[in-house]
Amino acid sequence: MNRQKSFENEKPTLYLVATPIGNLSEMSPRAIEILQTVNVIACEDTRTSGQMLKHFGIKSRLIAYQNFNEDPSAKGILNLLSQGQNVALISDAGYPLINDPGQRVVSEAAAEGYNVVPVSGSSAFLNALVASGLVVQPFLFIGFLPSSDNERAKKLREYRNYPMTLVFYEAPHRIQKCLETCLEVLGDRRCCIARELTKVHEEFIRGTLKEVLAECDGLKGEIVLIIDGNKDDYRKDVDYGTLMNMVNSQVMQGLSKSDAVKKVAGETGISRKKLYDLVHSKEN
Repeated sequence: MNRQKSFENEKPTLYLVATPIGNLSEMSPRAIEILQTVNVIACEDTRTSGQMLKHFGIKSRLIAYQNFNEDPSAKGILNLLSQGQNVALISDAGYPLINDPGQRVVSEAAAEGYNVVPVSGSSAFLNALVASGLVVQPFLFIGFLPSSDNERAKKLREYRNYPMTLVFYEAPHRIQKCLETCLEVLGDRRCCIARELTKVHEEFIRGTLKEVLAECDGLKGEIVLIIDGNKDDYRKDVDYGTLMNMVNSQVMQGLSKSDAVKKVAGETGISRKKLYDLVHSKEN
């Protein structure tokens, strides 16, 4: 059990500070203030973040926190917190942990009882989602798909029956192959490509997968791909193991089994009765 009242104690704090995804004017005054006052800022790339921090006159100590050194880096940050220091975690752009490092240190800091405080700001996939023209709620953020054609198709098959809007990140040099695989596995659904968000070359390409595929040659910059969910009912080949894992995860977070079924049914679009029957059958 862990109950955090972020601003009613004097415990050391790990701040999760979102940074601009392109337009530096979107840096909030609160984010600047926190980055100026913390003892240490942990970032992905000290050179990239150093330039951004210099722009805002932020001189706090800078250390690296990356996926390949996440275990020792997390221990280092926990050690700083144990010494009473406040630490801010930032990404090169956008929100920490959203397809960026940070999960380990956040989980461990919270488990140790330190404050973990989010500081609102830019998020590429949320920007893309709300402007896509597709249904915003519910949605499923997946991030990057595998780079190999076979693994990409395999992963997409896990999600092809889900009714919620699907959200992906993709690199410009892979977007054509990604769209081809999506068309093959998901069918010709409505979609939207959003690229270079908040920058001078910001662009949204809306249409069906086939239509957008015809326009994707030579695209540059960071890309978010939004695709319509399956508008039909769940088919017989739905991954019930995934549904059970979702229910069990909610139970582990404190919900009753009936409330967990209700929540997962709402998130996935499967009927509550069908999901309850599935859970009940697994118990017997």
